[in-house]
Amino acid sequence: MALNENPPQLVGLKLVLATLALGLGSFMNVLDISIANVSLPSIAGDFAVSPAQGTWVITSYAVSEAIMLPLTGWLAGRFGDVRQFTVATLLFTLASLFCGASQSFEMLLFSRVLQGVVGASMIPLSQSLIIKIFPTNKRGAALGIWSLTLIIAPVLGPVVGGWLTDNYVWRLVFLINIPFGLLCAFAVTKLMKGRESPKVITPIDKVGLVLLTVGIGSLQILLDKGNELNWFGSTTICILAIISVITLISLVIWELGEEYPIVNLRLFGNRNFLIAASCLGIGSFAFYIFVIIGPLWMQTQLGYTPTLAGQVMAVVGCLSIFFGPFFGINLDRFGARQVATIGFTAFGFSAWMSGSITSDVSFGHLQLVRLLAGIGIAGFFVPMTAISLSQIKPQLISAATGLTNFLRNMGGSVGTAIGVTIWQNQASTYHANLVEYINPTNVGYEQAVNVLSSKGMTGLQISQYIDILVNTQAYVLSTNHLLMLSGLIMVSLIPIIWFAKPPFGGGGGGH
Repeated sequence: MALNENPPQLVGLKLVLATLALGLGSFMNVLDISIANVSLPSIAGDFAVSPAQGTWVITSYAVSEAIMLPLTGWLAGRFGDVRQFTVATLLFTLASLFCGASQSFEMLLFSRVLQGVVGASMIPLSQSLIIKIFPTNKRGAALGIWSLTLIIAPVLGPVVGGWLTDNYVWRLVFLINIPFGLLCAFAVTKLMKGRESPKVITPIDKVGLVLLTVGIGSLQILLDKGNELNWFGSTTICILAIISVITLISLVIWELGEEYPIVNLRLFGNRNFLIAASCLGIGSFAFYIFVIIGPLWMQTQLGYTPTLAGQVMAVVGCLSIFFGPFFGINLDRFGARQVATIGFTAFGFSAWMSGSITSDVSFGHLQLVRLLAGIGIAGFFVPMTAISLSQIKPQLISAATGLTNFLRNMGGSVGTAIGVTIWQNQASTYHANLVEYINPTNVGYEQAVNVLSSKGMTGLQISQYIDILVNTQAYVLSTNHLLMLSGLIMVSLIPIIWFAKPPFGGGGGGH
């Protein structure tokens, strides 16, 4: 693509189509993180591998993407941002074809790694390119539209994945990317012609690349396999932890002293970037607890199918479809910190309501208490993105979006891993505490035994039935505790974001 120093401003239909195309690329990539989760039992069954082995379908993608996300700025400088996005989209589409056509489990894992490696830059570059094509006074609206991909895709993924697997075949979970990937690459190539960023050819930071690969790879595997391997009771997890700590500390030291770092850590010297990027990482930790624990509880304790649990969570995206663009358009009028405060508060209130349920809760109530979260998440991603980029020079936006999306990704991984572990451990603790009340001196227990005996149940049947009730209540208590915790974490970010310094604009101000 030829570089044009002053390309004409995209307006009207062309601007709309370019925005949709770039948003589609980001949406595909985020969706692929969660869409395969519900298909793991079918995949493991088809390839005759254990459920534990089957989880490598998720881990392999997460590890490779986590490693490559911080490299976005370097790749965009080396090849040009438009070219890098287009090629990444085409290669991601090809890797999706390989996933869907895999004839062995090993081929599927290789294809998933390839997906993560080639597609990691799609998300941050779609963000930076959308900012690039919008005039400064409309960048808030652009960020509002782009943020919908981060909000809706993680929620919609299990719904689409469950529906395709239940009604057709798991291979469609990957093959569905092909037409959308080709359409996205074609549209971006045509609409972004002449808008290539100038190339910046710098030496490859080989030491930084090795440290990044080993450190982030070890950390991501640790997070994905920690719960399965009993965390630090496992020698494997301990070794991974030691390797990741040593290599990541070494990476920070090396990159800060490197003239041409593979990851530009100096961006954290910018006050607004540091505050917003940190809030994105911590907020994503809370968000993923919210979107993972709820459906997990519904499926294991309420007997919901993946599709039904997905329908409950899908309402999170309902209000966000409106409030994402609304907050973006009015970001300058309301103020980014004010919008963030509204978002954090709304999410906290929704999480509190979601964490105040009982075991006989209805499907409608589960949807209703999650409706408000749509406002919260829209009011989280939109202003955080704008604040993070508000003082970043235009030539560094790709590097900045790569780092913020990396922190968002890692926050989600940590939230998922720690959330599931706490959920299970707390349920066991609550179960043990509740069992203490089951004894002949408890009048309520004796009355329940008498009622069940009068219905013809044997002593063993009564014990098993009561244990099921206790276990159900234990998981309700654990679920409520975690959902409330996720809301508390979000609300605790409110005072932090007020340390950010205006003006914010729509990002990429370089002021």
